[in-house]
Amino acid sequence: MHQVIVSPQSDKFVIVRPGARKGMHIPHAMYRELSDAVSSGSPVPSWLADASRKAWGLELSGQPSKETVLVRPITRLNYSRATWEINKGCNFNCEHCYLAERKFEGLPRDEKSQLLAMLRDAGVLWLQFTGGEPTIDRDFPDAYREAYGAGMMIEILTNGSRLHQPRTIDLLVSMPPHKVTVSLYGASADTFDSLTRKTGAFRLLMKGLSAAREAGVSLELALIITKYNAHEVEAMRAIGDEYATTYSEYGNISPTYDGNPEPLAAQAPGFLNKSTVFNGCPAGHTFFHVDPHGWVTMCKVGRENPINLMAEGLPGLLRLPAIADAQMLRSGGCSGCQLSATCRVCRPLAKAYQEAKAPLETYCQHGNGDAA
Repeated sequence: MHQVIVSPQSDKFVIVRPGARKGMHIPHAMYRELSDAVSSGSPVPSWLADASRKAWGLELSGQPSKETVLVRPITRLNYSRATWEINKGCNFNCEHCYLAERKFEGLPRDEKSQLLAMLRDAGVLWLQFTGGEPTIDRDFPDAYREAYGAGMMIEILTNGSRLHQPRTIDLLVSMPPHKVTVSLYGASADTFDSLTRKTGAFRLLMKGLSAAREAGVSLELALIITKYNAHEVEAMRAIGDEYATTYSEYGNISPTYDGNPEPLAAQAPGFLNKSTVFNGCPAGHTFFHVDPHGWVTMCKVGRENPINLMAEGLPGLLRLPAIADAQMLRSGGCSGCQLSATCRVCRPLAKAYQEAKAPLETYCQHGNGDAA
């Protein structure tokens, strides 16, 4: 199995290693040299051996390139990232979930393989498995292995409930992901189980965190702050300090992507994150989102005019940039806004808030008097 991946990324070429954060840029000539070395069965070039030793403490001197280096081809589409809802089903029932529906359904096994092959051929290097809860899909382990074998750097967004299972831990140890991000909904069973509406959810989470730490699997925690757990923020941070490499806090609760306002009821007063000014987004141009049935949209929120990738194949993605650009146009309540130059909300998300008739203070500067 490969130790490093060499891949085109936009107008650059990168070398990355599964499970590691550090990477490197190389010129086209070095990319061609590595491609030729793999084709001819030559040893790893000395410059790559030196760079790998310095970046990752990885000794590649004298190793055969063909067994060590996976060279990704230059593609016409040249997409970089994708998110994939392998299944919207979830074993939790969080009331603040942004999904419009959580049906446990998706592509059959063989079509999941076809989809992954198309993602590879579209140039996708960074692939995020999400859901629902991705680890409960029966095809998740096989899909993970296929994506890894295709030379993708994998991120998993998970509620952590299956991390304690040996087959899950063994998979992550044998084929290291780029990132595993676990959502944290509280610091006690009463709070956590109440928010997730799942008895025993907190116990499963803590079993998963402990199993990952014992196995040496690096985790990131996403601290989801709501009105139900705001009193436990310090304890949640302590869990992050103990079990995670790093953690981030998220206080902004959004409506569902189709504009249902119900999740907004979980918003904790005083915990709205003040994001940076929105200066555009490459959604639909350098990355895209795929739902459980193989329909592609610009992102998780902007789901208008989806493309049936399973029916159209890769040529369908040629229409995505124009679809994305159309969704970024300011319309409705955002037309002619005098604060647009300092707005912090992307257009698809603002539309979801507007369709949910959300209070302005939950997403708009007009609602909080902030004009800068």
